[in-house]
Amino acid sequence: MKETFYERVGESVCRETLPNGLMICVVPKPGFAKSYAFFATRYGGMDVRFQLDGKWLDTPPGIAHYLEHKMFDTKEGNALQELAKNGAEPNAFTSNAMTGYYFDSTEHFEENLKILLSFVSIPYFTDESVAKEQGIIGQEIRMIEDNPDWQIYTQMMQALYQKSTGRIPVAGSIESIREITARTLYDCHKAFYTPSNMILTVVGDVDPVHIVDLARRILPREGGPVIPRDYGQEPEAVARKEISREMEVSMPQFLTGYKCRPAADGADYLRLAVIGDMACDLLLGESSPLYLRLYSQGLINGSFGGSFEMMPGMAYLYAGGDSNHARTVAAELQKEAERLVREGIAPDFYDRVRRASFGENLRGLNSFENIAVSLTEGYFHGYDPLTFPQVFDSVTPEDVMAFLRENITPEHAVLSQILPRA
Repeated sequence: MKETFYERVGESVCRETLPNGLMICVVPKPGFAKSYAFFATRYGGMDVRFQLDGKWLDTPPGIAHYLEHKMFDTKEGNALQELAKNGAEPNAFTSNAMTGYYFDSTEHFEENLKILLSFVSIPYFTDESVAKEQGIIGQEIRMIEDNPDWQIYTQMMQALYQKSTGRIPVAGSIESIREITARTLYDCHKAFYTPSNMILTVVGDVDPVHIVDLARRILPREGGPVIPRDYGQEPEAVARKEISREMEVSMPQFLTGYKCRPAADGADYLRLAVIGDMACDLLLGESSPLYLRLYSQGLINGSFGGSFEMMPGMAYLYAGGDSNHARTVAAELQKEAERLVREGIAPDFYDRVRRASFGENLRGLNSFENIAVSLTEGYFHGYDPLTFPQVFDSVTPEDVMAFLRENITPEHAVLSQILPRA
């Protein structure tokens, strides 16, 4: 097992790859009562088309999320209940490119870890239980479809992207989940829930050697083949410039999004993440000239905010909130990006935003969950997230301005709106 100490962030990470291909990361936290385990697969809502045993399979949208729900079923009952009886707090989530199962506990940690590794690696589905789950997930989908925040974001993604499977809602639709069968779930598990496509991350006062030995004993000896995936051939142009719908809201809501050039996996992925986050803060953060001006003019309120996001083959920056002047705000955001490119970024403002962004990354290391998820995302995308201080050292104002010049342009922009029902 190789141990790496990151002097600038004060963390150590022990890593070992098992013969079956599973990466294990252990972050020792001596003296802490709580320990946290995160077992994740590089499989999410985007992975609806893939090759298995030499054949391309087209699976229903929402199947990764559906599989996450069903993985807690065991022949003996339900793994959630078993973990809870042991004093653990378990849960799971599915994103566009990842599914993760996790728990934290202050006692019986190794016993709980055995349960986690066992139920995730050994599927148990029946046609009856799969059919029953359709009603449960169907209710969940109906609830989120009634949420204006979800609708406005989903609309934006479908306006930004024409072909990429990242435009598909992670939960799928009422119609798509009706196509899911036990056979399809077993196929997806066989393809993606293999040790070589997964990572186990443990944070806490644990013995790294014991964690590795436990995983070696419980998990399959074979890692599984690399699974080709098809995310769609995405053109540079956006799908449509504007999209809107009416809902039961008291005030119009909007998101303006920009389709950005994605980065390949590796060091460039982390670098783009840092540059994109800083560009977002410099352009529209709460201390930015744009935010202060729009707020003082009453064009936005405290709901206004934005973010920069990345997925396989995708990157996008967006901003929005409640406003009666969506088009004006979107136009002003575009003008501000052009001004920053033309006039440059004030050095004191850049330094202030850079320090704040760096501090946010550093504070994230206070969270066991954030450490585990960051190490997982880094592993899946081929970079080391704990090298972020060196990345911040290398990024310049010119890098941020180049990002704005290339990506925050009218041809890359879309507008998504939720309007009060007439």
